[in-house]
Amino acid sequence: MTDENKMNETDDTLRAETAAVAPELAEHDALKAELEETRNQVLYVQAEMQNLRRRTEREMADAKAYATTGFARDLLSVADNLVRALAAIPSDLRADEKLKPLVTGIEMTGKELETVFQRNGITRIEAIGQALDPNKHQAIMEMESADAAPGTVIHEMQSGWMIKDRLLRPAMVGVAKAPEGVGIDIKA
Repeated sequence: MTDENKMNETDDTLRAETAAVAPELAEHDALKAELEETRNQVLYVQAEMQNLRRRTEREMADAKAYATTGFARDLLSVADNLVRALAAIPSDLRADEKLKPLVTGIEMTGKELETVFQRNGITRIEAIGQALDPNKHQAIMEMESADAAPGTVIHEMQSGWMIKDRLLRPAMVGVAKAPEGVGIDIKA
């Protein structure tokens, strides 16, 4: 056998071995690609589960913190009526010994209701003297005032309330505006 024949035989053997290994390499590459795709899917599902867990925890905390919102909103009308009842009692009737226990009882009920509100994170919004904040105040009217800067709350018709960091009810307010003719400089 000549060297040339040996080389041809070696080439043929290599080609045959390569041809036999090629399908195995292709299958290996396909399996490797499938494994990588499956790995990426698993990572994606893990990330989604972690996001779902965080979102659920946040929603549960919010539900716990704000579960009483509807009930608290309903109690605000009770608080308003207690304030109106106390404001409606004339000073001469307050001094009457027969009515003093009734007045004291209404006052104590109002104080107890405020204590319950505080215990549950329900706080009154300070309005008078504050700049109008559309996130906390609902302007019902404008009132001329030389004493307050325009846009300042000068009258409160109904108190506003927050539950923790959320608005429960906006304060209904009257806002100062400049008196007619004040601040206008007309040059002839």
